Amino acid sequence: MNCKDILPCRSIGGTISVPGDKSISHRAVILGALAEGDTLVGNFLDSADCRATVDIFRALGVSIIHEGGHVTVKGRGADALREPDDVLQAGNSGTTTRLMLGLLAGLDIYAVITGDASLRRRPMDRVTRPLSLRGADFRGRGVRMLAPVAVSGRRPLAGLTYELPVASAQIKTSLLLSGLFAEGPTHIWEPYKSRDHSERMLTAFGADISVDGNRVCLNPGCAMKGREISVPGDISSAAFFMVMAACVPGATLTLVDVGLNPTRTGVIDVLRDMGAHLRVEDVREEAGEPVGRVSVTGGELHGTTIDAPLVPRLIDEIPALAVAAALADGKTLVKDAAELRVKETDRIASVCDMLRAFGVEAVETADGMVVSGGNGLKGTVVDSSGDHRIAMAASIAAVLAEGKSSITDTDCIETSFPGFYRTLKEVCAGA
Repeated sequence: MNCKDILPCRSIGGTISVPGDKSISHRAVILGALAEGDTLVGNFLDSADCRATVDIFRALGVSIIHEGGHVTVKGRGADALREPDDVLQAGNSGTTTRLMLGLLAGLDIYAVITGDASLRRRPMDRVTRPLSLRGADFRGRGVRMLAPVAVSGRRPLAGLTYELPVASAQIKTSLLLSGLFAEGPTHIWEPYKSRDHSERMLTAFGADISVDGNRVCLNPGCAMKGREISVPGDISSAAFFMVMAACVPGATLTLVDVGLNPTRTGVIDVLRDMGAHLRVEDVREEAGEPVGRVSVTGGELHGTTIDAPLVPRLIDEIPALAVAAALADGKTLVKDAAELRVKETDRIASVCDMLRAFGVEAVETADGMVVSGGNGLKGTVVDSSGDHRIAMAASIAAVLAEGKSSITDTDCIETSFPGFYRTLKEVCAGA
């Protein structure tokens, strides 16, 4: 278990890039495996989570050439997928698990998927429940369907009309993937619009999918074709450095080639609302996804409120934004974010514990937290509990704190941001 000692830094700046988007990297491999022909993925996120997805498809008989940030998926269509010889290992990746449950539901095979201790504590019932309505059979532990989860797929699955109880891209995508193997259309309604990478990529691969506001409709039967995909930088990774720069008056930092999908840019909106200055420039489109440059200039921050419908656009960025809240004048209220309770850790509890360790007043609520900021951060020791976003949030808090800090269990950062500490060092030396 690695421990990282971090000293404060007040000189923040420079120009950086961040690794490829995790959500898009997963989906590129999945849809590439279901398509006919080669799919070439550039700037693939070479992280533990995304490697788990690659390894699972290899276990299902797909030939994949993976060389760092370049991946070639030799797709032969869904009919070429075979029953695995062993249990499928998803590691710490909830995305891999939930999306694979949707795909496996539509294959006429038997499979078991599991992961590490953290993943085995995370409920899968919100995915398996609607998938069961389509005719697939699942067996897991307890009423929340904890992994290992056994799947007996069925083909064809029944059509489905379903209203999501929460706005969740993972649940939505799982149902859409299963819909590729259905005998009728899949209609999904969300209470608020969640990230739409799957809809964009399904369109790019040739699927028959339409979007009308918070409603998505997928018709099965269209053959998908392999294609070339360039993965933009992950805005969830960029968010940690946006927050760092925003918290230091006069700091300037530029992030290049960042994904700017409007369903993911809530962090930019919140930082602007708190008083930071952010410019978005050089916006262009790559493989259906907007990409551009974000420049951040730090300023005096003030508290804000984060609630629905904003939460689905920044659910993964709340640990980073909590650090901004700790350094902002006044109170910041986060609500309508109960989804945080079923991440790698209970992130509502974990974020509040982290902030309190730095000397910040942070109070849990049922679906969020109240952070009283403006009194600075004091060097401390924080245990990430194996949650990569808690480890990174604690690390940027340590850079902005008074005195030395130590962050334990930092290996988990490899699940989403290989080279995080190298980039952190670069930002601290770049002003």
